[in-house]
Amino acid sequence: QFVLDHCGVPDIKGSSVHPWREHMAEIARRPNVVGKISGVVAYADAGSWTVETLRSYVEHTIQCFGWDRVVWGSDWPVCTLGGGLATWIAATHALLGGASIDERQKLLATNAKRLWNL
Repeated sequence: QFVLDHCGVPDIKGSSVHPWREHMAEIARRPNVVGKISGVVAYADAGSWTVETLRSYVEHTIQCFGWDRVVWGSDWPVCTLGGGLATWIAATHALLGGASIDERQKLLATNAKRLWNL
């Protein structure tokens, strides 16, 4: 099992999506890889990022891996580079606003419990 941290480290600050998008889709084809929604605030511009700045990167990661192969991480203490833990948690909840309760539960708890046998 392999966990791909930080949504594959996209260049959010530079607003770059290529070749990151294609690489993520290729990596996700491997069934032993799980995508981790973490660290993205550290790769954005600390003074100006918004939920919308992060949305396409997080949603593409979830789309590539599916709700059964994604986990969430705080990336503490590195998340302090992008506003802090409370800010990242609030952004996560805003990003998941359109997700079902089951999808949120998978990302935030169920998948991690299964992956790490918790």
